Amino acid sequence: MTELPSLPNNHALAILLLTVFALYLFRRDDVKLETSCLVVMLMVAVGFSLFPFVPKGESEPLQAIDFLSGFGHEALISVCALMMAGQGLVRTGALEPIGRVLARIWKTSPVLSLLLTLIVGAILSAFMNNTPIVVLLLPILISVSIRTQSSASPILMPMGLATLVGGMTTTIGTSTNLLVVSVAADLGMRRLEMFDFMPAAALAGGIAILYLWLIAPRIIPERKTSLDDSSPRLFTAHLIIVEGGFADGRTLAEVIEQAGGNLKVERIQRGIDSDARILPMPDVRLKADDRLRVSDTPDNLKEFEQAIGANMFVGRQKVDEEHPLVADDQQLAEVVVVPGSPLAGSTLKHVRFIDQFKMVAIALHRGGKAIDLYRKLGNVSLHVGDILLVQGPRDKIASLKKEGDLLVLDSTTDLPHSKRASIALAIMAGIILLAALGILPIAISALCGVILMIMTRCMDWRDASLALSTQVVLIVVASLALGQALLATGGADYLAQSFLAILSGAPPAVILSGLMLLLAVLTNVVSNNAAAVIGTPIAISVAQQLGLSPEPFVIAVLFGANMSYATPVAYKTNLLVMNAGGYHFSDFVRIGGPMVLLMWLVLSFILPILHPLVSV
Repeated sequence: MTELPSLPNNHALAILLLTVFALYLFRRDDVKLETSCLVVMLMVAVGFSLFPFVPKGESEPLQAIDFLSGFGHEALISVCALMMAGQGLVRTGALEPIGRVLARIWKTSPVLSLLLTLIVGAILSAFMNNTPIVVLLLPILISVSIRTQSSASPILMPMGLATLVGGMTTTIGTSTNLLVVSVAADLGMRRLEMFDFMPAAALAGGIAILYLWLIAPRIIPERKTSLDDSSPRLFTAHLIIVEGGFADGRTLAEVIEQAGGNLKVERIQRGIDSDARILPMPDVRLKADDRLRVSDTPDNLKEFEQAIGANMFVGRQKVDEEHPLVADDQQLAEVVVVPGSPLAGSTLKHVRFIDQFKMVAIALHRGGKAIDLYRKLGNVSLHVGDILLVQGPRDKIASLKKEGDLLVLDSTTDLPHSKRASIALAIMAGIILLAALGILPIAISALCGVILMIMTRCMDWRDASLALSTQVVLIVVASLALGQALLATGGADYLAQSFLAILSGAPPAVILSGLMLLLAVLTNVVSNNAAAVIGTPIAISVAQQLGLSPEPFVIAVLFGANMSYATPVAYKTNLLVMNAGGYHFSDFVRIGGPMVLLMWLVLSFILPILHPLVSV
């Protein structure tokens, strides 16, 4: 290793420190990603306003407002437009035929069906966001495991990782690809076309699919979700105040305290045969024959009955050993909070979950743990990937599946389908074809697709707006601002020189491989978009200092930033799969870690062959 380069200027040092701080913020769970992104953007903009910087070779200082130009960047427009266009496929059920075929095949040959599922998931993910693909396949695979009385663990994680493999094969496969291609073009490199790096990605992806088919299912520990049909159901009953009992003549606050503070009264009806209702205010004084309407588990209802000296009834039937509680027409279901859902980033109380969906949430499953939070669940901010155990009438749960705002995991009802599914498919094919042939830039063709989806009623503006992710928008803009600042201050050149000093004397192919590995490690710790945008200018600087074409190095960054296999936090679909399959953090390390190494080794060998390291 040669001597490291001397430290850069103060502005570059400040941006390097800010980059480290930003990556730390992006990794934290207790700070909203949107907040972290906005803080980073403002620190860059305010910093250059208070401490102006004149780039080398320029006469004017950088304008702070330019660091917010990411909001109008071509890459961000492409990402948002493709997310909205993809929502049209989801809403029309355009992918339903694929789901039906896979569901039928799984009944005949599970081993070959897994291979076909992996291939289909990878191919679809090459041309659209992989989240709806995972949402499509999760209920099918869980239903298969239920019917065959087998664990879903060996099939869910391979399916999720296969969609990530497919996403790295085209320029529109992931937002990461679009960012790398656009940033590299901004820096003067030839714009990569849609299928320019597909051969290398497809070869490595084929080997990864074989790993996910033949090896991964055999080494994945058997897991099961903590939420199942053995979870306690909620029952609505009436507690009738007994004359002379504890509650007779007491305030509601005193009665709740006597019940341990857990009694939640929904309504008070004065007298058995009266329709008079009283608001359940703390200072309401209860009388004999008052009916308290409550909903809870059987054990808790029995405890309340004994604690306050009341009789429990359902309708006019007293609940006793001969007449236990029965949940007629009630069904438990596990539902996943998916991107675009009105629950993502909100609370059940805020969206009025009971009133809107006509069902009640019993428990929350997050990060591999089931949390019984019935009485406080309404105020918990929900994240993408959270699983709620809900109870409600069968017809309401069936409607929930068809609406698509939440992902229901039992697959007992057909996927949504409409007569406009073929139109949505044709529009998406047109988006891809126009971009692939170079007739229109992907940002323009995708926007045309969005307006056509709306004009043909494949979706409405509410659907389009729900498809947008504030997190994606802000992480893209913040990453672009950091990348621009690193490049302008010379921070990117310093990192490139340090990287080359560490690998001094190594062949260019080894340097290329090292850069890809660095990005692969980084993308599993922080946002893949942040890793990609920061890594792209470094890759171009490395190529320039070596006197080589930047294209292979940029593609190496793109591939490395897509290897989000080794941790559940590396990509949002990993979280969906983790919660649905009951996986642990270590399971991703166990399966995804070797997969990262496998992809890195294969791509390190074939990338210099398919994209030669030529001098410029």
